[in-house]
This record gives sequence, structure tokens and C-alpha cells, in this order.
Amino acid sequence: MAASVSSLLSLSWASTFPKQSVAPNSMAVDSSTASRPSTVNAYACTTDAIFNEEGYLKRRPILLGVGSLATTLIPASFGYAEEVPKNYEAFVDLSDGYSYYYPSDWREFDFRGHDSAFKDRYLQLQNVRVSFLPTDKSDIHELGPMDEVISNLVRHKFAAPSQRGTIFDMQERTVNGKNYYTFEYELTSPIFARTAFATISIGNGRYYTLIVGANERRWRRVRNQLKVVADSFKMLDI
Repeated sequence: MAASVSSLLSLSWASTFPKQSVAPNSMAVDSSTASRPSTVNAYACTTDAIFNEEGYLKRRPILLGVGSLATTLIPASFGYAEEVPKNYEAFVDLSDGYSYYYPSDWREFDFRGHDSAFKDRYLQLQNVRVSFLPTDKSDIHELGPMDEVISNLVRHKFAAPSQRGTIFDMQERTVNGKNYYTFEYELTSPIFARTAFATISIGNGRYYTLIVGANERRWRRVRNQLKVVADSFKMLDI
């Protein structure tokens, strides 16, 4: 009887929250910004938080969907379903229109100025976070050529005044008619270096940014794992 009551409560809570994490092996659904002062300010806060312990705020609780229950909470109208890779979980935000994978042993936390974030249990700078800003554009191509957009972001938005931004690689992909730019970059200062992947896209009247990275010294060890996260980001129709 206790197990039945617990199951019913879980189902009731699940129907209340639009954001959820989907357990592994279940089914998951799936730039000229210089003229936007609000964009500059938001990215400046992001960069400051990476190197500032105060960027890690109090964690908020997360709903964990399990098995068939998690599957039924994701409407089929969001494009397509796929199996979550082994050792990853899927975060799905039905309200704000996006999803992505993160390593299953990471935990959720609040990151200032971001809509969702997960981090390694022991290494705080090894994390993924997603933010978005309102925009009147409808596609990432409207921002300009990919190389110009990414160069502007890394060197003038992501990098703080004391940092140097270096871009290693940039790629474009299209999924279900939606376009994404994903790029690998490094931010270095006199005392610290951090390497990351970022994925940017535009849809639902929002300019989305996912950043997943680690301390430069650990980058070679975790690069492939974090590339899965960067490539998994998808916009959902809302």
C-alpha cells in the first residue's frame, strides 16, 4: 500500500512540473548581437560567474521521471523521440522549448542568469548550463555568417576584459528544419584557463545558448563526453 501511495504522489507531482529529467534508456524528445546591450550584459554575467564561486547558488529540486511514466510526460508533437545514450540523462523543458543530455552522475544546481544547469559532483567548473534571451529573429542565420557570429561571441561576449578567447572549431547542423551552431573555444587569463563547447540557436522567439565545459587541464579527458552534451541540444516547438 505504501508503494502505491508513493507512486500516485509521484504521478501527481509529475503532471504539475513542466521541466523534468528523463532517466537513461527511456524515450526522450527531442549571430550580430553587438546592437543588443541586454545580450552583452547577460554574457558578461555568465563569464564572471564561471570564475566566481558566487555563481554557484542554492540548488533547486528536480523532478526525476522513471521508465514509462517519464515517456508519457513528453508529447509526441515535439518532433521525434530517441533513446538516451548510456550514462546520460535527458533534461526536457516543455515550457521554454528545449532539451539536452547531461552525464547521469551530474547534479542540478542554480547558476546565476541561467534557466537550467548541471555540474559534476566534485568539480564545480565541469558543468553545463542553458540560458536564453528574447529576440525578434526567427533563425540563427539571420545573425550573419557563422564564423563572424562565433568570433564576436567568444572574443567580445564570452571573454572578460582580462581573458583571451581562442576558437578551435565550429560546426553547423540542421535538425528537423532547425539550425544550430556548435563551437569549441578556450578562455585564458594570466592565472586560469577553461575550455568549452557552446551551442547557439534561435527559435520560439528566443536566442538559446548552451555552454558545457571544464578546466583546461581536464579537457582532453572529458572532451568527447562533453561533445555529446553540446550536440544533444534541441529546440522544441512551443
